[in-house]
Amino acid sequence: MAGLAALGLLAVGCSTGGLGARDEGPAPSDPVAQSPSTTAPSASASPVPRVDAIALLRSDPKVSKRAKADLRPCATESYAIDTSYGSITGNARTPDVVVNLMTCGDAVGIGTYVYRAANGTYENVFAKEEPAVYATIDRGDLVVTQQVYAKDDPVTYPSGEIVTTYRWSGSTFTEHDKVHNEYSRVAGGEDGPPPASAPSGD
Repeated sequence: MAGLAALGLLAVGCSTGGLGARDEGPAPSDPVAQSPSTTAPSASASPVPRVDAIALLRSDPKVSKRAKADLRPCATESYAIDTSYGSITGNARTPDVVVNLMTCGDAVGIGTYVYRAANGTYENVFAKEEPAVYATIDRGDLVVTQQVYAKDDPVTYPSGEIVTTYRWSGSTFTEHDKVHNEYSRVAGGEDGPPPASAPSGD
């Protein structure tokens, strides 16, 4: 009987499912399961206050009607949204939130937004709604990458990209640096486009 009870507890503990492929990050570790001796320090020691990115976009007047129309569940009821947390506006108390909205089929960015905590709520301090746009946090800077397509480029093979770095100036983001990268059209000794890497939040 003791063995059956242990097996039942194990089954219950493993039954909790995830929230989809495009959830806003891994769930915090269970503090009861952490070992104080041999395990490495956990990043969940200072948990980041997570936000409802979908609710932020839906209630934000700076998000266009077209972008809100694309804000719908994809397969398995998950949304094509990436969310990053970090300090890019000098707010030391609450991390800023970067939200990337993408298409369901191709995961192509259609909008990127930055929210800053202020007076108990979140304020939109940056928005860019253009095709193939994606933003990340890099060492305190906001880095926005936009894929560049020639007339006949397929979605998976852009001709290049424009990488723009923004820095917080106290009340808004200002452009600090811009790099235009052109991709080679030769791959594997043949004349053709190279594989395009998917956007990353790193």
